Amino acid sequence: MSNGICYGVGVGPGDPELMTIKAVKLIKENDVIAVPGKVPEDAVAYKIALESVPELKDKELVPIYMPMVNDTDLMKENHRKGADLIEKYLDEGKNVVYITLGDSTVYCTFSYLQHLMEEDGYQTELVSGITSFTAAAARLNVSLCEWNEVLHIVPAFHKSDIKLDEPGNYVLMKSASHMKEVKELLRESGRNVMVVENCGMSNEKIYRSVDEIPDEAGYFSLIIAKEK
Repeated sequence: MSNGICYGVGVGPGDPELMTIKAVKLIKENDVIAVPGKVPEDAVAYKIALESVPELKDKELVPIYMPMVNDTDLMKENHRKGADLIEKYLDEGKNVVYITLGDSTVYCTFSYLQHLMEEDGYQTELVSGITSFTAAAARLNVSLCEWNEVLHIVPAFHKSDIKLDEPGNYVLMKSASHMKEVKELLRESGRNVMVVENCGMSNEKIYRSVDEIPDEAGYFSLIIAKEK
């Protein structure tokens, strides 16, 4: 018996209608669904997918708990536990579909599991989903870049020394925990700033200037800062 395949599947940014046909098909066709978090049913990715694939509630759900912590050793330990758990199903010849918010290739926790499983000799496949920043731009009815403009995508959470001084437009992701500092950077940049919080979800909010952005903006806040 050959081992199963682990699919890292992006379910899009929040609107269930933005899930790809391929993501829906893979969830329907496979019985084991890995979900980030302690309780699968509480995960945002699960709630999104469930609306487009009601059959999800009858699948075998595997919780993969990988909290973002500052302890590198603890993070690696959790990644190893997650990979080991998935590999047990792959050894049984079962495919595993790991569902993740947004796209599976952009700052995605599945990447850590993927590296470990591939090192262990298992087959993985990535299935792209609509990214938060392209969905947010569409929601704002603006383009991210035109003609020869450069687009910078920055995980602001990890870049306390970031400067918005390069030519082109910026997307700032994972900014919520440092929003006060990020707002100051945005003011200094002189750029046109727009934010979508919880894009495509029922509690979505849109801010069209730095002053409108609350300091306590939620984790899923996507900032677009364009040259004037």
